[in-house]
Amino acid sequence: MFSYKYLSKQHLQGFNKYKYSAIDTSPLSNYVMHPTWNFITKFIPKWIAPNVITFAGFLCMVAAVVLLTVYDYDWRASVRWTERQTEYGIPGWAFTTCGVLIFLAYNLDGLDGKQARRLGVSGPLGELFDHGLDSYIVFLIPYAVISIFGRDPVYSVVCFRGFLMVMSIVINFYISHWEKYNTGTLYLPWGYDISMWVSSMIFIIAGVCGPDAFKFYLFGDVTFAVSFETLAHCIGLFTTLPVAVYNVYLSRKNRTGKKHTLMGALKPIWSLLTIIVIMMTWGLKSHNDIVEYDPRAFIALFGTLFSNIASRLMIAGMCHQKCDTLHWFTWPLLAGVGLSLYLPSVERTVLYTLFILSVLAHVHYGVCVVRQICDHFRISCFTVPKHKLK
Repeated sequence: MFSYKYLSKQHLQGFNKYKYSAIDTSPLSNYVMHPTWNFITKFIPKWIAPNVITFAGFLCMVAAVVLLTVYDYDWRASVRWTERQTEYGIPGWAFTTCGVLIFLAYNLDGLDGKQARRLGVSGPLGELFDHGLDSYIVFLIPYAVISIFGRDPVYSVVCFRGFLMVMSIVINFYISHWEKYNTGTLYLPWGYDISMWVSSMIFIIAGVCGPDAFKFYLFGDVTFAVSFETLAHCIGLFTTLPVAVYNVYLSRKNRTGKKHTLMGALKPIWSLLTIIVIMMTWGLKSHNDIVEYDPRAFIALFGTLFSNIASRLMIAGMCHQKCDTLHWFTWPLLAGVGLSLYLPSVERTVLYTLFILSVLAHVHYGVCVVRQICDHFRISCFTVPKHKLK
């Protein structure tokens, strides 16, 4: 079942030559988090594999989302519908727990690389495993934060705008890896560390004071939620994107990066752009207003497809191979959207079917790729080699 070979011989040969290159200029990361993680790593038993730490962090993020999903599936629990209702559908301890889980996921994501270097087991598998799971976490963070604002008619935004906010945030992540695909170096954005701290604090404050703590006008008629939404869009548009484009331009000018043609350099854009256009068209043209009906399933479908596209881009960049122009799920997604618009009565069934298929396909891809890399390098994903324990 999990023996399918997604990677070609050229991919595996590319992994043999791969060397990790990253630049992190974040003051918070360099002066606070890295020293903290270096200190904590000294107390982690050597028998704990780095990928176990990575996966534990991912499970913390999933646990936070599952907890919110149970209490707030339709994103209405943080709204008081009548004056008599004095309690929210989400208990304060659940918000606090989510804040702790998110902060724990963030720190475990920082500790895995420290543990790998400490044991001398750094390699392409660890990087792909780490960043591949990050491509899902980056979607889960805003996906969770939406529960703070809910569907408040005054102090929140409509579900479609919530979808656009999630989309904007994950695009920032994708731009960084598109940049690496062309330059060979991952320029770590400052926003990641800040966003994890802010997200954790928002949940903890909501747990202590209730979500009303974030339902106010920041200035004039602009609410906190709208300011949060605007900031999410502006970070990518005015910081991540122009810096990435400039770095790619310099690498092409100085011939220090990958030797792609201009069309080859832009090739990773089309697979994600196509999925975005299809999903936005579906959301805007839906006869049942599918985004408002089930925003959680709709956004989760997009996030799952994004993670798979981003993971494939990472592999192409690491192996010096060309990425796909279009993602294979484009066609079933296009067919599903077309069917939904033609027969609105089956739209909900189509949404749930596409979501389940996307999750199964993504899990299958991830497990098969990890197993294939492990077989190639003759290593175990979750076990530290015995000679490294001495």
